[in-house]
Amino acid sequence: MKRPWIAFCLMFACGHLLHAAANRPNILWLVAEDANVKWFGCYGNPQATTPNIDRLAAEGFRYVNAFATAPVCAASRSSWITGLYSLSTGTHSMRSRYVIPHDLVRYYPDALRQAGYFCSNHTKTDYNIGGRPDTDCWNTAEEYGWKLRPPGQPFFCVINYMESHESRAFGSVENTRHDPAKVRLEKYHPDLPDIRKNYALYEDAVENMDKRIGLALAVLKKSGLADDTIVIFCTDHGGVMPRSKHYTYEAGLHSPLIIRIPEKYRQLWPAAKPGMAVDRLVSFIDMPKTWLSLAQAGIPDIMQGRIFLGPQTEPEPEYSFSYRGRMDERYDETRVVRDKRFIYIKNYMPYVKWGQHLTYLWQMAAMQVWEQAFKDGKCDDRTGLFFKTKPWVEELYDCGQDSDCVTNLSTRGEYQPVLERMRKALTDWQLKIHDAGLLPESEMLRRAAEHHTTIYQMVRDPKLYDLPAYLAAADVALSKSESNLKTLTGYLHDPDSGIRYWGACGLVMEDKLAPAAVKALQECLHDESHDVRAMAAWALIKAGDQTDGQACLLQLLHQESYATLKVLNVIDWMGVDTAPYLPAIKSLKDPEGIHEDDIQAGVKRMQEYLLDPDKKYSLGGRGVIEKDEANLKKAELNLKDSKGVPYDEKVP
Repeated sequence: MKRPWIAFCLMFACGHLLHAAANRPNILWLVAEDANVKWFGCYGNPQATTPNIDRLAAEGFRYVNAFATAPVCAASRSSWITGLYSLSTGTHSMRSRYVIPHDLVRYYPDALRQAGYFCSNHTKTDYNIGGRPDTDCWNTAEEYGWKLRPPGQPFFCVINYMESHESRAFGSVENTRHDPAKVRLEKYHPDLPDIRKNYALYEDAVENMDKRIGLALAVLKKSGLADDTIVIFCTDHGGVMPRSKHYTYEAGLHSPLIIRIPEKYRQLWPAAKPGMAVDRLVSFIDMPKTWLSLAQAGIPDIMQGRIFLGPQTEPEPEYSFSYRGRMDERYDETRVVRDKRFIYIKNYMPYVKWGQHLTYLWQMAAMQVWEQAFKDGKCDDRTGLFFKTKPWVEELYDCGQDSDCVTNLSTRGEYQPVLERMRKALTDWQLKIHDAGLLPESEMLRRAAEHHTTIYQMVRDPKLYDLPAYLAAADVALSKSESNLKTLTGYLHDPDSGIRYWGACGLVMEDKLAPAAVKALQECLHDESHDVRAMAAWALIKAGDQTDGQACLLQLLHQESYATLKVLNVIDWMGVDTAPYLPAIKSLKDPEGIHEDDIQAGVKRMQEYLLDPDKKYSLGGRGVIEKDEANLKKAELNLKDSKGVPYDEKVP
């Protein structure tokens, strides 16, 4: 008697699930490399050739306040895949694959697949995380992965586009399609012919990327799925001319975000009708949580963002937060608070210049001619500042009036209330998310290894990582006040190497040291922490003790210190004659099996730079951008029917 009821219940349950699947949207996420909002027509660039993205904005919703968590791909994508700030997981240094506890931190596609979605990701992962293959969470890497799913299964498809990558701004800048005379230069760039041409070259690259976006939309339409699919377009951060990618200014963080939502899902619309702009503040950290919400999938409690779209929309945050750590071979640490008007930047390494030589970036013509103009004395106070030691610990810009971020308001009295509230917001956020960047990278690795744990877990253990104490010590060090000399000297005797490190950093920034400080620094030349030794050596050299400081740095090089990359950076930062160090630098061993994600790759690049700082990089031909264009032609042919007629006449 019970069996018919069981069968009925099973039929009802299956029917309910099929109905639920039918009412869940497909999601197509189109991710382009590197470009900030200023490269797109729909965001106000009159010379941009982006008809497909502009059309998508007209058919969807254009977010005007979307910001990346980091101004570089790996650190940004690390946040995307986990829904956690990479600064919170210890995976924020560019080119590293530090392990996280994968039993505690799952990837967002895991939840999507568990909810019944077919998940694909094409071309790029770059999650900057060790302990799990990047492809493990995806069903396939096919470009149009939805074609491989079982019939009727909802899909979540990511397609990544390299056509707008930084590398497309390398090579010859001659014979561009876009007119160099019409480009709008950032105010911090000198008006030089090759810089204008480099802008134009990158506008060519963005046009190529736009064509690929058009092709993807045409394939979706041809598949008959456009009316069932939410389409998302964004870049993975800003860029790409010098002082944008890698740097935590507007140009490196302010990214396009366009979302097209079909009529059948109009209840999800964030504004009254398509074509409208949405001014809600959105951080990239919000995206994984929002995508899971749209898919009606389970959302891990551990995620740190806020849902910004759909029935589960959470209150709009007052701020978005961003950061920078090591970029390839170069160290710098900044933290950013952004509201809808102001951007606040805190420089944790004000003793280094912004324009540190970065091997990859220096392949760009604009970078080379800009540096040469500075060396030739052809830059003014605004265009030459990039190549000087930072004059400020804090920066504040009114982005509504100064999107190029060239007028620092942090020292003006009328802006002190803004500065104070953003300063407090930053500290509160750092404590909340467990900022993993208040110790040197190599020191973090050493300490985590000693305690057989991951950086993620270590920064959540106050016995191993005393973040409030490090934040306080850093503020004392950064204050550059003679009244703090005694406190900084006391830091050098602290049992915690993190406090000793900030003590040494603070003394590097002081103009004159007391005998007690010099004595304490000399003792630190034998510190168990090699990062402390390196900074103490610099402070001593600056104070006039060349012999002891130089001997310490040479010893660290000879013993192949775990902090060798920091030592090489310090030698460059000091601005002294490098001749005494060159034999030791030249003798550094070339590690076997070196990989770009290994910090040793940075050591190799710094070694090459210090041995030949005036190396000229060949610009070569147009190379990779021409390959992009050839691939585009092949792809366009595949979208034509037997008579050669495009399936979507709007695809260029």
